[in-house]
Amino acid sequence: MEIKVKKSPLEDVLILSHQVFEDARGFFMEVFHKEIFKNSGLPSNFVQMNHSRSSKDVLRGLHFQWEPPMGKLMRVTKGKAFLVAVDIRKKSPTLGEWFGIELTENSKKQVWAPPGFARGFCVLSNVAEIQYCCTGTYNSECESGIAWNDPDIGIKWPIKEPILSEKDKNAQRLKEWLEHNDSKNFKYS
Repeated sequence: MEIKVKKSPLEDVLILSHQVFEDARGFFMEVFHKEIFKNSGLPSNFVQMNHSRSSKDVLRGLHFQWEPPMGKLMRVTKGKAFLVAVDIRKKSPTLGEWFGIELTENSKKQVWAPPGFARGFCVLSNVAEIQYCCTGTYNSECESGIAWNDPDIGIKWPIKEPILSEKDKNAQRLKEWLEHNDSKNFKYS
């Protein structure tokens, strides 16, 4: 398997392109290979894989978890979506900065965002399916979210009126999270 790793404007957020074998029958690609990921400096300790299906204009996020630390390797397997990662590490030089990328099932790319980043996506096609491998198992006691429309972050979402869960409608601003959570609760400061 050949894998190309490209840095995004947020140095720790990476875009992965894989070797794809395609012919009239369809295609084949290796999405994950522990040794190749490890040798490329990528995480190789995924413990959970999630699959999300959403309708057009659904926006999910911006979610993060601190215990256990959760990084996510995300890809679009059906449709088209805009994937976002926001740096929420208190002492990071890119704190509050975001990176977004439009991916489709045909692009066959993945986005890696390590622990210390809030992640989310919005759906641009009638339906989209997102799969993501996680480096930590879900823990509802140690997860939270940042408002998708936090003006201090200023994400330029490509949709006007997103469909949101109640949880995402009521998410805090990054400023609130930073003021109310000291570094002992959040390792990525």
